[in-house]
Amino acid sequence: MATLRRLSDVVVVVLAPNLVLTTPQTSLVAVRCASKKTGGSSKNLGGRSPGKRYGFKKVEGAFVHAGNTLATQRLIRWHPGAHVGMGRNKTLYALEDGIVRYTKEVYIPPPRSSESREVICRLPKGAILYKTFINVIPTTEVGSFKLVTML
Repeated sequence: MATLRRLSDVVVVVLAPNLVLTTPQTSLVAVRCASKKTGGSSKNLGGRSPGKRYGFKKVEGAFVHAGNTLATQRLIRWHPGAHVGMGRNKTLYALEDGIVRYTKEVYIPPPRSSESREVICRLPKGAILYKTFINVIPTTEVGSFKLVTML
């Protein structure tokens, strides 16, 4: 005859003197699984922002229409020359249709100006300052066709 004995967390069933059957006690502890993946914390992404794409947009000898952007800049690297305007954010743009020309001109700051007091005294003796100007030479475009109205 089978006898039933219970130890602390195991049930022991004795079927015969030399045959013993044990079963582990099952607990009713619920196991939770994650319903969503972990998102992590947000980080400060400083320094990994995309570039602003400053620089010249039209090269020497390129034909431009009025209003085309010639260069974008944060500080004044290129100065507006003939038929070139400067926007509020220092963007240079063409005022007339024509061909782009870059020129370097000798720059002599006016006496008693802040540039002559701060910049000139730091330069070596005999150094010459140059400024780069972007100019547009007004011409008509050759080799392109415009749609005209038919009579």
